[in-house]
Amino acid sequence: MLTRRRILVRGIVQGVGFRPFLFRLADRLRLSGTVRNSSAGVAIEVQGRAADVERFLERLPREAPRLALILGIESEPLDPDPGLDGFRIVPSTAGEPRHALLLPDVALCDDCLSELRDPNDRRHRYPFINCTNCGPRFTIARDIPYDRPLTAMADFPMCRACEREYRDPEDRRFHAQATCCPACGPHVRLVDRDGRPVAAVDPIAEAARRLAGGAVLAIKGLGGFHLAADALDAGAVGRLRERKRRVAKPFAVMLDSLDTARRFVVVSPEAERLLRSPQAPIVLLPRRPDCPVVREVAPGTRELGVFLPYTPLHRLLFDTGHFRALVMTSGNLSEEPIACGNEEALRRLRGLADAFLLHDREILHRCDDSVVRPVRGIARPLRRSRGYVPVPVPLPWRAPPVLGVGGELKNTVCFLREDLAFPSQHIGDLENLETFGFFREAIEHLGRLLGTEPRVIAHDQHPDYLSTVWARRQGAGARRVPVQHHHAHVAACMAENGLEGGPVIGIALDGAGYGPDGTIWGGEILIADYERFERAAHLEPLPLPGGDAAVREPWRMAIAWLERHLDGGVEGLRLPPFERLPPERVAAVRRLAASRRVPMTSSCGRLFDAVAALAGLRLRISFEAQAAIELEMAIERAGNPPPYPFAVEDGVISPRPTLAALLEDVRRGRPPGLIARRFHDGLLEALLVAARRLRRRTGIGRVALSGGCFQNAYLSERLEEELEREGFEVFVHRHVPAGDGGLSLGQAAVAARRLSSGGASTAL
Repeated sequence: MLTRRRILVRGIVQGVGFRPFLFRLADRLRLSGTVRNSSAGVAIEVQGRAADVERFLERLPREAPRLALILGIESEPLDPDPGLDGFRIVPSTAGEPRHALLLPDVALCDDCLSELRDPNDRRHRYPFINCTNCGPRFTIARDIPYDRPLTAMADFPMCRACEREYRDPEDRRFHAQATCCPACGPHVRLVDRDGRPVAAVDPIAEAARRLAGGAVLAIKGLGGFHLAADALDAGAVGRLRERKRRVAKPFAVMLDSLDTARRFVVVSPEAERLLRSPQAPIVLLPRRPDCPVVREVAPGTRELGVFLPYTPLHRLLFDTGHFRALVMTSGNLSEEPIACGNEEALRRLRGLADAFLLHDREILHRCDDSVVRPVRGIARPLRRSRGYVPVPVPLPWRAPPVLGVGGELKNTVCFLREDLAFPSQHIGDLENLETFGFFREAIEHLGRLLGTEPRVIAHDQHPDYLSTVWARRQGAGARRVPVQHHHAHVAACMAENGLEGGPVIGIALDGAGYGPDGTIWGGEILIADYERFERAAHLEPLPLPGGDAAVREPWRMAIAWLERHLDGGVEGLRLPPFERLPPERVAAVRRLAASRRVPMTSSCGRLFDAVAALAGLRLRISFEAQAAIELEMAIERAGNPPPYPFAVEDGVISPRPTLAALLEDVRRGRPPGLIARRFHDGLLEALLVAARRLRRRTGIGRVALSGGCFQNAYLSERLEEELEREGFEVFVHRHVPAGDGGLSLGQAAVAARRLSSGGASTAL
């Protein structure tokens, strides 16, 4: 007896070889019907014996391609069609509700790598080799459904040989939309900094030769340009730093192989999995003592951010044998968005690169490399971008269309659609027109791919953030929901962990967030659910002398701490770190710290800054969180020194007792590593004391940890372990960054739940 069914598969099912897989499955089961991409997913009609149709439905999710992510399968019966014969892939359709999800860009697979290196293969050394298991997706997609005419590959008609592979159900390039070869696909060329062609039989080999000679090159990749230099050449790295205006912030290093990675850094099993994964992120790992990468690559840190070649072009550069390690940093001036177009790169990077390795496949969505850090066997995202975007984060409830627009620094945006959240790629710091333009571009592109126009925009409460200004300028048809910064941090952690509601004890530690009382928050313990929060405890506020100048110059926070909590303040103190400062500047900052008009902050990040300054590690910074990072890196792991004491009274965590013990260590000439260890351990103990007291008062045993300070691996690891030891259920970030890159998800989640509850309350 014939049975016929209509099936819709939702999820990441386009660009992963899903239709070829279904074709082969139906053929083996001798079923008739059709399969096509649609705006809703993959639409199937299948007909055959009832038992065979049931087997098809059973095997579909079990045997799906490894890159597929099935989020739902809908099936309904149809009347049998006796004239239906054979199973076919038919043209895609658009215009339906958009449930189809797009795959991120995927690292080069082993099969394509073998062909790339095979002299007998027609794609030997072809830098755009790809198949259904690897290659570009998100960065070349104009729209959904994911078909060649709607991608950047529309400019490259397939040759007959590629067309045969594309049509062959037994070929792994069957309906692979980016299929191409040297006869019909994109090509690479090398030009000088003025855009003039460089005469070279092999542009990639010539580029590698120049890199080995100490040149800085701009190399077009998947989501934008890298600036590359030999990581073992101090001169080349120094020139790159000078040109990029990046004084000390660490560079990422691409290594030629996993074996090299094992020789340069400590590679745990989780780190190996990440390095070899289809996402191929930058992974922060402990540097080995004999690592030959020059110290100028990552000064002030014991770690290196390393990753492996993830495109054919990268592999071909390393296959020349000229180098084992390349600095591969975003192609931009510091704090600008990554360059992605050829003309744009030649204009913006002309003063940075000695030559440009270009190609003629358009990048439609700029997308930086992702960065992760393994902590307790879990990959903690520091920057979620290439390889992960636009994969959604499942929500524990259905949401109306909402857009969260993030904060000012490390900005991302996030769309909610039904039971899924779609965080954007890393956008950056909204402190210049170029990045603000990228912010608007990302909203437009991601909204188009998702086919959603949110009627609710969630934003930070800070009135001067450019994301807030943008939200307030949208038309009357959009409802705007302000969300407090640290509430958004905690809500993001709750949402990505699938918590349907609260309350939780939310510990949110970061550099700065606008508080409802008009002060600058940053060391917060909240009792929170999605709709509301209570500020249950916080770090004692300190003056912020000079405002943003105190962020750039941590010694100012040290002065403020001393003036606030030490009898007589700085007067008469002989502290080595301050002997390098002009006395008149110290006096001016003392006056500021004593002024009633100076802003106050409970920022945990600024407390880290003060300790780093007093320990003699860092008086001035050149990038965000530099002092805090160096304080973490300085921690002396050996022994068990007593933690610095903190006072926890009436919901205020005071570092007043810490100061006396810290100053005694400084006077005695104790090493910065000991000071860093005692401070971290003291802060951990204070947070534990506060959490215990809140559990006794409220009965809440769930803790969510969020905010940029939890990108500190020592703080995260130790606090999580201690909380779990005391019986707390601890939730941490695994899908979006704990820092401001996760704010947009939290904003959107708070707005969605407030709307569903019919209110806009913010206080418990």
